[in-house]
Amino acid sequence: MRPQIKLGRIRGIEIGLHYSWFVIALLIAFSLASHFHQVSPSWNPAVVWGAAIITSCLFFFTLLLHELAHSLLATSRGLRVRAITLFALGGVSQIESEAKDAKSEFWIAIVGPLTSLVIGFVLLGVARASGWRMGSEPGNPVIAVLLWLGYINITLAVFNMIPGFPLDGGRVLRAIIWWITRNAERATRGAAWVGEVVAFLFIIYGVFRFFVGANFGGLWMAFIGWFLLDAARSSYVQVGLVAGLRDHHVSEIMDRDCASVAGYLSVRDFVDEYLLHSGSRCFVVTQDHHAAGVVTAAEARKVSRDRWDQTSLQSVMRPLDQMPRVPPDMPVLKALELMTREGVDELAVTSNGELEGIFSRAQVMRFLQIYSGVGQSHDIAA
Repeated sequence: MRPQIKLGRIRGIEIGLHYSWFVIALLIAFSLASHFHQVSPSWNPAVVWGAAIITSCLFFFTLLLHELAHSLLATSRGLRVRAITLFALGGVSQIESEAKDAKSEFWIAIVGPLTSLVIGFVLLGVARASGWRMGSEPGNPVIAVLLWLGYINITLAVFNMIPGFPLDGGRVLRAIIWWITRNAERATRGAAWVGEVVAFLFIIYGVFRFFVGANFGGLWMAFIGWFLLDAARSSYVQVGLVAGLRDHHVSEIMDRDCASVAGYLSVRDFVDEYLLHSGSRCFVVTQDHHAAGVVTAAEARKVSRDRWDQTSLQSVMRPLDQMPRVPPDMPVLKALELMTREGVDELAVTSNGELEGIFSRAQVMRFLQIYSGVGQSHDIAA
């Protein structure tokens, strides 16, 4: 999940918001306003709404701390974290590679819930030090905010430890199975299977609660179950993809037969004479008989049709000297990690300074379809 609104960087990790964050933040603010009004009906509307909005924002700040704990520990274990994105269902850390051992997986997974647990108990402790007593109503808006944030962070920690992959608890389960079996793929499959069972239980329980009068609460529970089910199945498929690529190298998959086109050609001539009548998906743009760049249908689509005649391929191509380069003997999984890190879909494959071919996600997908029977509905991501 990519952020649409970038907030900045922490230790090199990009922090951002998905648009869906605003929807859930608004729903939480309305829900909290109703809650605070019921708890303390004597508060005026400005106080109620002020407390609700502040609490909503602080809640997502604590979610950010939860994800930062995952990300910072991952970086300390040698993994690269590209970004943290807050969205409707919480937050996600985009860790670009898998943990190298079960111990790293265990601590990276469990540090998030531990962080939320610590935050929750600290906030409740501050509320108690401020005069609140267990079982009593909050005496002022500050204590009300502290109590809600404290309880919700403890709840978040407990929820995340449910052994449903890819929740943190599912990853902890995966780490334990990995440690016992010494097999990461078997561990992921086992944790994903447990995740599917947990997801089905959420859906069944949510539907049951809806029909016995829980209304929105029941539907929300079923929706969370559906989300977990989809994530668990995607994780299961991802294991199959990785297993199918583990022992292969770039040279086995790359496109060696990219057609050559002259840089002076217009985009219209390129589309009419090459793109529509060639089996090639990528084309090497030549200048002075040397490869200068790469052009595909994606570059053509970026130019409006009324400018096709006036736009040359040279002006829209991706120059080779600006494309990430890999050797033919690089493992496919390492090449996919590089693609994710650089945010590109193609890599230039070079040997002794000469272009050997183009490696792309599309070629990887075709390879898996032919040799592993993988359908077209799944994306390749490292």
